[in-house]
Amino acid sequence: MDGRERMAPAANGQRTPDVWVFGYGSLCWYPGFEYSDCITGYIRGYVRRFWQANVTHRGTKEQPGRVATLIEDKEGITWGCAFKVTGADALEYLGQRECTLGGYATKYIKFYPRIASEQSGISGEAFATLVYIATPKNEYWIGEEPLLVTARQIVESRGPSGHNVEYLIRLAMFMRDELPGASDEHLFELESLVRRFVAEAELSVDQLLMMGNTPLRRIRRDTHEEVRRHVTFEYTSRVPDTKLRCLHI
Repeated sequence: MDGRERMAPAANGQRTPDVWVFGYGSLCWYPGFEYSDCITGYIRGYVRRFWQANVTHRGTKEQPGRVATLIEDKEGITWGCAFKVTGADALEYLGQRECTLGGYATKYIKFYPRIASEQSGISGEAFATLVYIATPKNEYWIGEEPLLVTARQIVESRGPSGHNVEYLIRLAMFMRDELPGASDEHLFELESLVRRFVAEAELSVDQLLMMGNTPLRRIRRDTHEEVRRHVTFEYTSRVPDTKLRCLHI
């Protein structure tokens, strides 16, 4: 099992694997499956980008929406949350949602918990999580495009699961509410453009959020944390040093 899965007892006496799944897009605010734990943290070596089209949930074939994927970057850090799931049902659901319909592939990547807790059995050590990543090999791949183009596409797209704006705004809300101080220039700059275009179109962000048909529920994350702490100060020593690429210093 190469250290990625732990065995848990099942009702029929058999043992089924516990798997941690890393969410960095809609999974952060709407996992859609049962889980036993949810904790915030980050992975290294990747950045979040809205370079993947979507025609099944947040867009159509005529008007594809935009959703997040991960792009390799040796100096990158992507914040999100990890869900602990047991059994095959959740993984089958994710396989359908992310791979069959979304065009994503799977990979195991080390996840670094934001808060360690001996009482909850969550150490500060990194552990492997299952991650769904879109690659240029899938038919919905967009790749890099101007943020203005991406923002306008998001404002103009909606699908069976709701408006594309909801996907972006709720992800930005998750980052601010759950990970205060965490940096994601691509996400927040895109959010700013989308809010501007929504206002110019005389639409309401709140109304667009209400168009979704995904039942939202309060996700209990980091239940072992007593006080919400600012990411920047807490993890200064754990985030690898980066240099200013343009100046090479």
